[in-house]
Amino acid sequence: MELSQQIQYLFILALPIASVAWTVTKEEVFRELREFCTKKSKESSRIFKRKFFYLFTCEYCFSHYVALFFLIITRYHLLYNDWRGSVIGFFALVWIANVYMSLFGFIRVGMKKEKVNADLEEIKLNEKKKET
Repeated sequence: MELSQQIQYLFILALPIASVAWTVTKEEVFRELREFCTKKSKESSRIFKRKFFYLFTCEYCFSHYVALFFLIITRYHLLYNDWRGSVIGFFALVWIANVYMSLFGFIRVGMKKEKVNADLEEIKLNEKKKET
């Protein structure tokens, strides 16, 4: 595979990695699992158990395992056609996926801020209407 195609695959493969990692570690659909894992990561007596459960609460940590899964099923490699390409591809996928998640988080915060500002403006308008 040519380098340009490998780079295209890198940016495309990082999308589902970011999506899965974000969904499991941040979204409401996995809240109960996340709360369970958070509790276990804080209360388990063994360090291995604490670290294992922590992986499901941290999008950066979890993205490594998701990237490994995608690397295995796609046999993706970057620069080299052997194990070195797989290692380089693995870390590149994790990095790009985390850039995507950071951008998504930044955009989401901005959207929430705009919604709060709009809600406050609506409350002010309703109060003015009541006064008149």
